[in-house]
Amino acid sequence: MKPGLAVGDRASFARKVRPEEVVCRLFPDARIMDDMPEVLASAYMIGLFEWACVEQIAPYYEAGEGSLGIGFDLTHVAPTPPGLTVTVETEIDEIDGRFIRFRVRGHDGQDMIGEGHHRRAVVAWDKFNAKVAAKAAAAEQ
Repeated sequence: MKPGLAVGDRASFARKVRPEEVVCRLFPDARIMDDMPEVLASAYMIGLFEWACVEQIAPYYEAGEGSLGIGFDLTHVAPTPPGLTVTVETEIDEIDGRFIRFRVRGHDGQDMIGEGHHRRAVVAWDKFNAKVAAKAAAAEQ
């Protein structure tokens, strides 16, 4: 990581919820979920929170670096229908070497929809991809 990222740094990220990001469409082959409501799926909310954190720290990556989510302690407390824009506020509350912890909070313009903490690990893609390739090769044997 490049220097400059600090505890207390804040950022904001916003995105409109799309119709395909609802609970009943989360897994097309999960027929049991067909009758569930057309509201933002928790999995997409978590992904949106991750995306917001990546946007905040990406300017500090060295060439060939990125980050991966490694921890989630989040609540999802209010439904959001498609078409509303979710704004995610992020704040770095801990940096421990290559590990970064964020406080996150999402709002859909009407309600606070979720909040909590998210941890990311900064990785070198070449090393990470080599581990993934070795795991895939081992699984094929």
